[in-house]
Amino acid sequence: MRHSPSAFVVAVSMAGIRTHAMTQRLLSAAAMAVLIAAVFRPAPLTAAPAASCASLASTALPDTTITATEDVAGPSFTPPGGAALSNLPRFCRVAATTKPAIKFEVWLPLANWNGKFHGVGNGANAGSIVYGAMATALRRGYATASTDTGHATTNPRDASWAVGHPELVADFGYRAIHVTADNAKQIVQAFYGQRASRSYFMSCSTGGRQALMEAQRFPDDYDGIVAGAPAANWTRFQTGGHLWIALAMNKDPESYLPAGKLPLLATAVNAACDSIDGIADGVLDDPRKCAFDPEVLMCPGNNVGKDAATCLTPQQVRAVKDVWSGSRNSSGLVYPGYMPGAEAAGGWAAYTTGTGPLTGNHWAQAENVLKYLVFENPTWDFRTFDFDKDLAFAEAKLGKTFDAFDPDLSRFRQRGGKLLLYHGWNDPSISPLNTINYYERVVTFLRGSKSRQQAETEAQQFVRLFMAPGMLHCGGGPGPNTFDMLAALENWVEHNRAPDRVVASHATSGVQDRTRPLCVYPKVAVHTGRGSTDEAANFVCQMPGATASR
Repeated sequence: MRHSPSAFVVAVSMAGIRTHAMTQRLLSAAAMAVLIAAVFRPAPLTAAPAASCASLASTALPDTTITATEDVAGPSFTPPGGAALSNLPRFCRVAATTKPAIKFEVWLPLANWNGKFHGVGNGANAGSIVYGAMATALRRGYATASTDTGHATTNPRDASWAVGHPELVADFGYRAIHVTADNAKQIVQAFYGQRASRSYFMSCSTGGRQALMEAQRFPDDYDGIVAGAPAANWTRFQTGGHLWIALAMNKDPESYLPAGKLPLLATAVNAACDSIDGIADGVLDDPRKCAFDPEVLMCPGNNVGKDAATCLTPQQVRAVKDVWSGSRNSSGLVYPGYMPGAEAAGGWAAYTTGTGPLTGNHWAQAENVLKYLVFENPTWDFRTFDFDKDLAFAEAKLGKTFDAFDPDLSRFRQRGGKLLLYHGWNDPSISPLNTINYYERVVTFLRGSKSRQQAETEAQQFVRLFMAPGMLHCGGGPGPNTFDMLAALENWVEHNRAPDRVVASHATSGVQDRTRPLCVYPKVAVHTGRGSTDEAANFVCQMPGATASR
């Protein structure tokens, strides 16, 4: 399963900078560089491109061969190996390969270019160009690029390509996204005769990890970055997240929780915890407050009726508790747990229970990553993993290549970069607590002798986190899950308007039935007591526990 936030972003329509000699003298060199770049950025393109699409075939790029240039008339287009796309403007398609095997494409609007560049990321273990996200960016007027990250596969969970190929592992880990950004921006300049005025990166899941890797390791690549549900702390996520849940569900035949029992669990959780936030709407605003114990669902003595959808076996209860509590070893917590709520909304069925034992995305991801990337042994048995010894081995081998958990964003901040993080509270793939933990690490890094509040105020000058109640992995779920983080980022980068709230919506059968603001963490949406609880206008963002006021 692939995920890209661009697939569910809703399009929204969106200062001049003046200075004088005294201001210039007071600015630091770094700040002045950012200011000058802002003042002299080129305006969006209004004339025809400076070069023909065909002429881009001769563009010289380091270690790169341009393999195709194509003038695509639109409005429909079927990319190689991809699904048909519609409602596209006319564009120039450039395909290329950078050594050793990084395939990428750049799409350039032939009219109404907004003057900007948009990079998109991947899902799971990558292996293909993400055409759908490119199409979304193209429709918004962006020149855009995507890469397969250096290996090709039709199964996004596949990692067999990694055995014996450390160069491909490095490309997937961090290099391919950076090289693609460099090459794409040069192609943009060759085609339009001017550099992109702004560069943005937006993606979710693995793409969220790629987004953080860009901010941490290559801070000059992008002016603004949206990292959705980032698979950061990657090595522990693969082991303490994916593998831990695969083990919890498959310790023995009685541990497996079939999809037919998920409504039982979801209904019980909502009955116990839905009203904690004061609104009974099928959504837990902060699942950390839910203390529901699945033991109340245990089958009667001797497991009578254990196969029925009305109760859980003791082993199934233990499995649910393992999912919610997080993984541990002798040193303590390895990876944070997943949140109760929305178990029947589709996420658990896809990731946790699958269609039977040893199925589901947690199982498939753990099986591939541990076999091929960690141990490089196709016969490795997942039941043999030692969370002390083997976790240390995995971190030593892959941590520097993949983890993207460094809280030091100093270089990104100094060049004026802005970072938006978001995560669904009911994400069944990547624990939402992991993203909160990363945000808190950034605040702690800045703290020094400051109070936490002072450090957080400083952090929010360049990074902000939005938690989405009831949202699953990168979208979906019973909570409002459709929103436009790119517009919020553009406003912040281009107009210095930091987002205090982002309105999200929910639809049933294509009909919008709820809107709700997503608030800058740790603030939450609080109903004012007036008007419908299905309308965002009737909510304010306040600290948890505060009484709503206007």
